[in-house]
Amino acid sequence: MNKDYTPKEIKLFHRLDSPQKIQDFVNSIPFNFSERKNYLSPRFVIENKKADCLEGAMFAAAALEFQGGKPWLLDLRSSKKPWDYDHVVAVFKKDGFFGAISKTNHGVLRYREPVYKSVRELAMSYFHEYFLTDGKKTLREYSDLFDLNKLNKLNWRTTSGNLWEIHGHLDKTKHNKILSPKQIKNLRKADRIEIKASGEEEYKKR
Repeated sequence: MNKDYTPKEIKLFHRLDSPQKIQDFVNSIPFNFSERKNYLSPRFVIENKKADCLEGAMFAAAALEFQGGKPWLLDLRSSKKPWDYDHVVAVFKKDGFFGAISKTNHGVLRYREPVYKSVRELAMSYFHEYFLTDGKKTLREYSDLFDLNKLNKLNWRTTSGNLWEIHGHLDKTKHNKILSPKQIKNLRKADRIEIKASGEEEYKKR
């Protein structure tokens, strides 16, 4: 599949011929710590050799699509009281089971093997890792799968423009609650060793 990719990009996508290899590539580029949210297309992720979680997910979605899959994104929505960041992953399906590719700078919220029967199962696999530095667990909702083909008018694979609009579309996608108020009230905090283990960073902010 050639979506106006350059020969260099096509060569890279041919090399990334499995979800594992795509994840390895995403891990190999530094995290994008930019405070200005000019979200980069997969082309510019390759050129700039950096990505945040959404940029990494879009790149992975493009690579999965090149291999014949769907460019699916999944938005994991956190609580706002206490406030935490949302997270976005690229979703793939193999032998009827769902897995995910994830760009993160920490030792949690990472790659998921294709062993989950449903999108909910996949999303819930992130639940116990999703906590603040004080241990409060914050994952509250997950989106329906979002097909980036819906946004082909944005030329999301190769544009030099800011893809901030994709963030808005993800936010408007139907989200599914995962906890009742009673369950939220009864949540146990992550313990000291879990918090310590989650603090390991892959790349340091310069």
